[in-house]
This record gives sequence, structure tokens and C-alpha cells, in this order.
Amino acid sequence: MSTPIVVQQGSPNILLRFLYFIFIGWWLGLIVSVFAWAVNLTVIGLPLGLYLINRLPTMMTLRPQNQWRLEGDVLIQGAKQHPFILRALYFLLIGFWFSGIWMAVAYVCLLTIIGLPIAFWMYGRIGAVTTLRRQ
Repeated sequence: MSTPIVVQQGSPNILLRFLYFIFIGWWLGLIVSVFAWAVNLTVIGLPLGLYLINRLPTMMTLRPQNQWRLEGDVLIQGAKQHPFILRALYFLLIGFWFSGIWMAVAYVCLLTIIGLPIAFWMYGRIGAVTTLRRQ
């Protein structure tokens, strides 16, 4: 079996991403984080909350969302996910409360210059913390 090759589509210019984060991304990220976590507490809002959480890095920094993997001669979008039942149980027992703590710590790190790299790393893993989502 061959190792999958991950291909990521082009991203906006790094200067544009930096300016977007400085003027819009940091406060938009807080609003979306709080809203997404709050709607995750409802059954009806759960799909919207998970959708927003999985896209937080893009909303905050314009980081590209689409990733593809190549297996043999076949191009497949996304990584192979854990079984649905495992992800659902994880979310119900751990993910819903742990993601709130995770996002709060990430946002505090985001407000400090020295913590920015840690915050971006943490925001990039919110989907995995919430539902074991693989990228």
C-alpha cells in the first residue's frame, strides 16, 4: 500500500492573510467560536456548530480548507475518518466540553504575541478536539 500524498489548493498571499487576521480574523474568531460552541449544545444547532468549528482556521486566517489525498491513481478529498459511532460517542462524552476549554485557551494565546503560534496550532486542531475529525 502506498503512502497517501496530500495536495493543498493555493492560498491567499501571506500579507493579505496577515492583514485580514489583524483587522478582522481575531475578533471574528471569538464571535464564531462562542456562537459555534453554544449551538453545539443544542441538537438542532449541532450540524451548524460543527460546520463552523471545522472552518474556524479559515475564518480567522483565510487558511485554505480543501485538502486532497492521492491513493494510487485516485484523488480523494479529505482524510479517512474514524467510525461515526466512535466520533459521536467521543463528542457526547468529551468533545463538547473539551472543545470549549480548548477554544478559550487558544483565544487567550491568540491575544499574546508569543502565544500566536500555539493559538494557530490549536485552532487548526479544533475539529479533531471536538469530534476526532481528521484533516
